[in-house]
Amino acid sequence: MHIEDYNLTMETVHKFFFKNSSDMSEVKSDTVDLVITSPPYPMIEMWDALFSTLNEDIKQSLQEGDGINAFNLMHEELEKIWNEVVRVVKPGGIVCINVGDATRNIDKNFQLFTNHVRITTFFQNNGFIVLPCILWRKPTNSPTKFLGSGMLPTNAYITLEHEYILIFRKGDKKRKLPPGFEHRYNSAYFWEERNKWFSDLWVDIRGMSQKLNNTNENKKKIRERSAAFPLKLPYRLINMFSIYGDTVLDPFWGTGTTTLAAMVSGRNSIGYEINSEFLEGFKLNLKELKSTTQSINSNRIKSHIEFIESYKKSGKEPKYQANNYKFPVITKQEIEFLLFSIKNYSKNGNKFTVNYSKFELEQKNN
Repeated sequence: MHIEDYNLTMETVHKFFFKNSSDMSEVKSDTVDLVITSPPYPMIEMWDALFSTLNEDIKQSLQEGDGINAFNLMHEELEKIWNEVVRVVKPGGIVCINVGDATRNIDKNFQLFTNHVRITTFFQNNGFIVLPCILWRKPTNSPTKFLGSGMLPTNAYITLEHEYILIFRKGDKKRKLPPGFEHRYNSAYFWEERNKWFSDLWVDIRGMSQKLNNTNENKKKIRERSAAFPLKLPYRLINMFSIYGDTVLDPFWGTGTTTLAAMVSGRNSIGYEINSEFLEGFKLNLKELKSTTQSINSNRIKSHIEFIESYKKSGKEPKYQANNYKFPVITKQEIEFLLFSIKNYSKNGNKFTVNYSKFELEQKNN
């Protein structure tokens, strides 16, 4: 990716590979800035078939009611991918993994399988620093409130209504950037966004349907799952933990939500997915890429201007003015804030190239 200063244009490149991401030989070591992904959750029944195709012992363990062994075997399959993530991420790079724990009756025993603990332990044992995670409360969850004995002690169960966004940094040192690196300042977020985004509890992002209907009987049945997260989630994480020019990887690409978020936010991306039929869903979303980008940019600016008006009404006065847009900002770090509109995109094999120009306040959604 590059930004031309004289007319504020930009270009990003997005590649995807339809193969198991336990082999990401197309990606050089220490080249990825940020990973955002949501793997299949071990011990969630909808993923049993997928895990069983990777290791027949998983199916046997489930049939025999050996939940702990099945849980461990499923994570061993995921760790083949995590090993590749360890290899390709740059020192100081960030890994964000959205995962939920699983509750399940195994051999007539209801129990919790702590996926977030197993994944955290893996990265901690492989040279990553564990950073504070985010609890994502998904409003679409409709759990059974009365598990176990209902209103009678002592055998009722706690309702599981959140997922985790685990955050890890490769190595014990923060990422190094050249002094005065312009792209970093252009990638600034607003003061009020920082206060909201960097909370450890997210309740404002709705979950997505976990079903992906297959209406064509002539096609093989694809796994019944779409994005585990909506576009807003990877878009936010990309803005929190990367800058213009960075490369974002999703080793569990699905319908390409992370790639779409990278396109909207002006980052490069790489995706891996074992099922090529998901490409059709990605192409449908791609048709709305320009208008989606305009809408997101407009809403961010609109929300900021509303915040500034409220800030002034409280008797405070912003000290700084944004250089690229003539509105006030709260801190000096926001002065070079810059957003981009998508002019066009092109496809060549497994690669998309996206071209941008500076987002102008007077532009309207297409």
